[in-house]
Amino acid sequence: MQGQNVCAPTATSSRRSGFLKAAAIALAILIVSLWYLSVDTRFIYLLTYTWFGVVYGIFLQYGRFCMASAVRDLFAVGVPRMAVGVLIAVMLYAVISAFIQDAGFNNYHAHPLAIHVLIGGAIFGLGMVFAGGCASSSLYKTGEGNMAGVLVLFSISFSQAWFVSAGGALNHLVPEAWHLAALNNLEVPEEMKAADGWFDQFTVGYLWNQTGNTVAGYFGWADSLWTFLFANAFLVAVLPSLILIGLLYRFNYRKIYLRQHPSTSAGLSYELRGVWLMFTQSKNTAIAGVGLGFFAGLQMLVTGEMRDHFEIFDFGELLDRMGYSEGLSIQGTVFDPGYWYITTQEAQWAAWVMQLFGIEMMDNIFFGMENGIPSPWLNAPGMMSIGIILGAAMLANITGEFKLKMPNLETAILAIVGGILMGLGSRIGMGCNIGAFFAAVTNGDISGWVFLIGMTLGGFVAVKAIKAWIDWRLSRQEFVF
Repeated sequence: MQGQNVCAPTATSSRRSGFLKAAAIALAILIVSLWYLSVDTRFIYLLTYTWFGVVYGIFLQYGRFCMASAVRDLFAVGVPRMAVGVLIAVMLYAVISAFIQDAGFNNYHAHPLAIHVLIGGAIFGLGMVFAGGCASSSLYKTGEGNMAGVLVLFSISFSQAWFVSAGGALNHLVPEAWHLAALNNLEVPEEMKAADGWFDQFTVGYLWNQTGNTVAGYFGWADSLWTFLFANAFLVAVLPSLILIGLLYRFNYRKIYLRQHPSTSAGLSYELRGVWLMFTQSKNTAIAGVGLGFFAGLQMLVTGEMRDHFEIFDFGELLDRMGYSEGLSIQGTVFDPGYWYITTQEAQWAAWVMQLFGIEMMDNIFFGMENGIPSPWLNAPGMMSIGIILGAAMLANITGEFKLKMPNLETAILAIVGGILMGLGSRIGMGCNIGAFFAAVTNGDISGWVFLIGMTLGGFVAVKAIKAWIDWRLSRQEFVF
């Protein structure tokens, strides 16, 4: 009893400290938000991204939501917990997106569908398993104090910024057709043709020649709620997700269920109970999936409403009206997807830092013509990523999971290498596990499933490579002893 009396105040004080730290973070967000609004009330557009980011961070941390974990757990130990949570989020977000499409507030643009999506997904999947986390989990892990997440975030950011502006030796890999297309395309400004980087030629000579559409668009069906629900939501997202959940149950979870709940009469109700138990084997992940799906859809609606209110196409126009034209693209735009997205804003962070050191980063199509390089405090999607970090930090402090964790040398190397691969894969595949998969399939774009296939293949290779490395180290230890 004496030991309990000593420990109880310590646990209570620790919880109190966690709540105070979380409250301090929330208060800081409130104060900064009020300061932005005092400067110009139109900053509500940027702050909306921030607040949704905080919500995403809370749900991501609560459910330990990570695509790398979904792939790694499935292939390494046969546990489908995280994969099921992801698929729950996909189905819910898709249904919400259909209603938003019908309301006319959907900001999604279908990705070009070709082999680059598969290749980019494979490179990204390889990197995320090496790094031990995907693009979204690197943010919430940073909020938990995990320094490996910071290394992943750093390497994702700078690898993208370098990749989209690199030339030199990489130009020797460019097909002549891409080069000629970049030189002769009338939409490309002359000053960018002179820079002639690898990614510019890939963009103009290859990507711009590819087409993409939602399933409703491919069929040419007239816009209506039932079209969006059936074609874009059900056919592209819900049905494939249900099929995958069925396969996960049949080939992964069912043997666990049979062992834990043996029965002599395995009928339909028995199997459905097994599927339900698979859903609820990790309640936190399932709840996170529902929350992320709901708020990701809600963000599209809110952003669309604000664009209508301010009569803008994207945040660049609003920044220009407020007198913040520095960092806008030559078209007067900035990256502003209008929905949950990760990686492009992080590339902008790195490019902004590189420009501080005198490296010109606006002489290419990716930054100079399309996305711009706004200051980090004027970067709406970037503020969403910061919001994810802060939201995760709030919940991690409340639950006592916040702790500064320094990686060992091996983990640090894997984090950096994995982050670099994710950065390269996200640019080739036109997005990450969120932008190229999650946001794509939930808006009726089948390219998202192609990216997932590539991501799964890359993740499978990485799992096997890591296992082989561990086995080799263990064999060396046995040999020594």
